[in-house]
Amino acid sequence: MLNTFVRVSIIYIFVLIVMRLMGKREISQMQPSELVIAIMIADLASVPMADTGIPIFNGIIPIFALLLFQLIISIINLKSIQLRKIICGKPRMLIYRGKIDERALKKEKITINELQERLRQINIFTIGDVEYAILETSGQISVIQKPEKRNTIPEDFNIIPTYEGIPYDLIIDGKVMYDNLKKIGKDEKWLKKEVEKFKIKPEDALIVTFDGKGQIFCQEKERKVK
Repeated sequence: MLNTFVRVSIIYIFVLIVMRLMGKREISQMQPSELVIAIMIADLASVPMADTGIPIFNGIIPIFALLLFQLIISIINLKSIQLRKIICGKPRMLIYRGKIDERALKKEKITINELQERLRQINIFTIGDVEYAILETSGQISVIQKPEKRNTIPEDFNIIPTYEGIPYDLIIDGKVMYDNLKKIGKDEKWLKKEVEKFKIKPEDALIVTFDGKGQIFCQEKERKVK
């Protein structure tokens, strides 16, 4: 029992490290080659976990080989556009200037109903509102709506919004994020003073953020009922 637990723990940690080394994209929208490798890794990892008679390295070594193979493919994709097209494919236009490309749908084996379903998933409920629809290599569909159907933006009214930047977490669950404090040019003394304006101590804050406008959001942790 203990032996099985140790084997599962080792393989789990190893596979987790491998997936992290493969990059964040592998755990979001996978390319076909990435999906194949992910499936193979899952299959290889399950064998030594299920059968304690199989040496654990019989699972780890092939997984490590797949990691190397994937890293090589990633380098090839970065270096060669032509090989990238062969390995990953290329985007295909499904709707061009408001007209559905039937040939493209047939090549990608996508029905009209499937196209409508995918559009609904990105909050487009009328296919007539679409000017361009592109099937990406990851399988997602990117859409450009017709000008009259797009959401308005400040530029449409000749309005130039003020720069907002990004918000920084300064405290999470009572712990000070010193790196973020450094990025905004502040110190812990300043933070404590600002948090005390909300009548709490830094260690009692659930979250404290600082946005590009200099505004601070602060929420206190729920007090434990004694």
